[in-house]
Amino acid sequence: MATWRCVQQCGACCNLDPRDRPGLELYLSPIELELYLSMVGEEGWCVNFDHTTRKCNIYDDRPRFCRVEPEIFQDMYGIESEELSDFAIDCCREQIEGVYGDRSLEMLRFDQEVGI
Repeated sequence: MATWRCVQQCGACCNLDPRDRPGLELYLSPIELELYLSMVGEEGWCVNFDHTTRKCNIYDDRPRFCRVEPEIFQDMYGIESEELSDFAIDCCREQIEGVYGDRSLEMLRFDQEVGI
């Protein structure tokens, strides 16, 4: 059984281009939406993403919408905690495919890490 976990130095979720994420206003509060949009930088990448290290510069203080935690996903998307792993895996695979491609090293690393 596959279990979600974040793969270090991937960063696909840090590509925040709102054109690729329709419906942001459906699950972000107006204040969160304003913060989200303020974080979108060059070519849609988060301004806090370090492209050299492929890490978040504010990881410990990142916003709620950047966190994969049961209570957050319940509140934002209505996902029950027992569904979180499958939902997060699907979200990550979709984002990785959109950013890097379905045959990318990032996708291979993710699938290997979660046990797909």
